[in-house]
Amino acid sequence: MPTLDLPRLSGLGIEGVSVVGSSLPKCVKLADSVPLALQSGGDVVIGGLFPLHYVAPKPQHSYRSKPQLTPCSGFDHRAFRWMMTMVFAVEEINHNSSLLPGVKLGYQIMDSCDHVHSSLQALFSLVMDISTQSENVPSCLADSPVSYFATCTCLTDKHMYPSFLRTVPSDLFQVRGLVQMVTFLGWLWVGTLGTTDDYSHYGIQAFSNQFRQQGGCLAFHLTIPKSPRATEIQEMADRLQNSTAKVVVVFATEGQLLDLLLELAQRNVTGIQWVASEAWVTASLLTSPHFHPLLEGTLGFSFPGVRIPGLKEFLLNVRPSPKPGMEFVNMFWEELFGCELEFKGSLVKPPVCTGSEDLRYTDSSYTDVSQVRISYNVYKAVYAIAHALHTLLNCDSAEYNNGMCERHKIFTSRHVSSTECTKCPEYYWSDKDKVKCVAGVEEFLSFYDSMGIILVTLTLLGVILTTIITTVFHHFRSTPIVKANNSEISFLLLLSLKLCFLCSLVFIGQPSVWTCRVRQAAFGISFVLCLSCLLVKTIVVLLAFRANAPGSRALKLFGPSQQRTLILCTTAPQVCLCAGWLLGAPPFPFRNPTYQIVVECKEPWPPGFYLVLGYIGLLAFFCLLLAFLGRKLPDTFNEAKLITFSMLIFWAVWISFIPAHVSSPGKFTVAVEVFAILASSFGLLLCIFVPKCYIILLRPEQNIKKGMTGKFVR
Repeated sequence: MPTLDLPRLSGLGIEGVSVVGSSLPKCVKLADSVPLALQSGGDVVIGGLFPLHYVAPKPQHSYRSKPQLTPCSGFDHRAFRWMMTMVFAVEEINHNSSLLPGVKLGYQIMDSCDHVHSSLQALFSLVMDISTQSENVPSCLADSPVSYFATCTCLTDKHMYPSFLRTVPSDLFQVRGLVQMVTFLGWLWVGTLGTTDDYSHYGIQAFSNQFRQQGGCLAFHLTIPKSPRATEIQEMADRLQNSTAKVVVVFATEGQLLDLLLELAQRNVTGIQWVASEAWVTASLLTSPHFHPLLEGTLGFSFPGVRIPGLKEFLLNVRPSPKPGMEFVNMFWEELFGCELEFKGSLVKPPVCTGSEDLRYTDSSYTDVSQVRISYNVYKAVYAIAHALHTLLNCDSAEYNNGMCERHKIFTSRHVSSTECTKCPEYYWSDKDKVKCVAGVEEFLSFYDSMGIILVTLTLLGVILTTIITTVFHHFRSTPIVKANNSEISFLLLLSLKLCFLCSLVFIGQPSVWTCRVRQAAFGISFVLCLSCLLVKTIVVLLAFRANAPGSRALKLFGPSQQRTLILCTTAPQVCLCAGWLLGAPPFPFRNPTYQIVVECKEPWPPGFYLVLGYIGLLAFFCLLLAFLGRKLPDTFNEAKLITFSMLIFWAVWISFIPAHVSSPGKFTVAVEVFAILASSFGLLLCIFVPKCYIILLRPEQNIKKGMTGKFVR
């Protein structure tokens, strides 16, 4: 039968539960040892890996013969309880007539020694069972591990681990809680300690990022190698002992920490506040008297504890046996009671175990089932596999209209492990599961977007305000303040400002051929016309006050006709530039699928836009320069200082526009340009005309010739 084997994740220390098929003889390589296993036969055999020992075997290298591994050491009573919980769940299912009737579950459980090498050796032994029997279990179960212990956030990536399942939450929630706890307690100067596996790497990375966002600082980060040398352990102990950070956040298992903790305990190091991840916060070493001075006060989060009915009675009834497949139980018995089982017949006679000792009177984490956590995850994992088998084994071709089976059918058609990808047609994207192509959603600055509605509202507000000011000026056209500096130019300026507001509407909505061609030309010509009027107004002010006397020849030479000519001459180059641009390389609508389908106006000749913008900038520079020169001239109606202020706003807006326009993605590029058009138009309108309207409507006593120098052109 096929298997639910462990994912290929080197160094993650994942313990899982998997279906490995029926227990038939298998081929093994000569001279290779077969790992010990707690096993029982069945129609379907569930395999499991547990860290029964927390001290990994260390290879002995002589470089003259094949390296020999020392046995695993450090028997973990808590992990043995996890192992026996799996046995309990399997036997409970076998006695349940409503779940998998007629199918007997078996188990094959191996020791990972909390180390990648031992885990792989045990895993390969399970895989050998897979290859001999692979035709009876549904294929979707062949590569679906169910982990009870792997919390790494990396395993949520369904594209890398499409069939990985677990009965334990992701580290995402644990990290969030640890950051909140550490910052709440005011510990903002901490160190981190981890290992080389992905569980530690991703956990510490997530903690560090969130911790820094909360204002915390990391003093150091130490990494425990897979097989640390004594000198490496001593160097890490020195770093911990000498660091000014006395709070250490640790993502590791107890087996990975043991060498370092032993070194620190030997040095009698105290005063370190340990913050433990769930992998070791409930470990047995925390209750060991040897580590009390070092680890007292350790904080961390663990999973909620539950009580599994019948588990305690089952654990208390476990007994050693000389039968094959009971080696782990025998190890536990000898470890717990400090003796040797009599049926082993050893020549050396330490205290002898009879196998009838009473577990109820022992003090061990094995018998403490008042609030089990990991054991419950194991229990759920076994039941998850059993229910999946029950559902699939009861589905046949005539029942594929059933909802559960239909979903399974869709699942098996995904081909997640395909070695080839099919390219989607243009403007189509793969869906979130990378299964089929779907039409891409087009993005542009729409009239119905919240941003589009705001910009349209501002545009209409500008048009209405300009119309009101024009009406006021027309009604009071015979008053001195309107007649000052040529009222004809003022009305032309108001018209150009209205065009500036209206041209922003062409930028909103789905781009078409005509909107792409009109938008930049309308923008460029409207603003040049506006700035030309301001330039003429500024020149008139300077000439009027620089003349030696009223009616000076200089002022007469620059009369209304000359002013209109100057406006025409300064606007004509922009009109010619836009015409040449539109005739030679006109912008056109383009669907840009770089990140998403952005409908935009493509400019085949990018310098055209910058030339239009550059000419506007040139006129704005001369307007600002001349207005600045005439800002202190005495006149109640002197517009130079108003123009100066309006041009400063204009320059501030457009200098900010260039970097924002270049860096904005998608429809925000258009929104930035529309905002710049509206902001600069409002700046000109409000700075130049609102003060005049204020005098006309609210201070009519100031709207007289008295106090003026008399230098205005009718």
